[in-house]
Amino acid sequence: MSSRTWLLLTYKVPPEPARHRIAVWRKLKGMGVVYLQNGVCVLPLTDEYVRRLKVIENEITNLGGDAVLLQSEGLDRAQEDKILARFHAERDEAYTEVISRCDDFEAELARESAAGKFTYAEVEENEEDLRKLQTWIGKIVKLDFTGASLRVEAQTRVARCETLLDEYAQQVFKKQQAGGHDDADPTNRAKGPF
Repeated sequence: MSSRTWLLLTYKVPPEPARHRIAVWRKLKGMGVVYLQNGVCVLPLTDEYVRRLKVIENEITNLGGDAVLLQSEGLDRAQEDKILARFHAERDEAYTEVISRCDDFEAELARESAAGKFTYAEVEENEEDLRKLQTWIGKIVKLDFTGASLRVEAQTRVARCETLLDEYAQQVFKKQQAGGHDDADPTNRAKGPF
């Protein structure tokens, strides 16, 4: 028998209005479910997921749909491995997107450095982009129940982005202290007649 116990939700939501089906799908994907087929999804068995899926089961029923929530195990290790492989694949797909965004972030910092764009405005813009990356990786890690293979690489790449932004910011501060001029910084604006 399998060593892991799963929650299995099977459901059907009326086809119209479509927004109801989409809302249910988004809630479930936001929890990290993996779909085995249309309307059949799994999550690891935890008290938190039991509560959350019971709420969704109730919502589906209130929409005129039908839902059944079961506790399940794979019949053997091969079945367990199939489910784990789906979790790994979905999380690795998300981690791959993060890594790609890290590539973009690093390239942007390199372009700004090469062009001599050492301004506080650029630091602020890049800090916002970095916060988005950090939030995104945090959400994926929270849903990575099985330790997908690209997790460490994605976390390392986000950490590298943090380091590169710190280095870039230090260059901006040095330039500004050396008499550089940043129009975006109100303390550096030319003083009027007053």
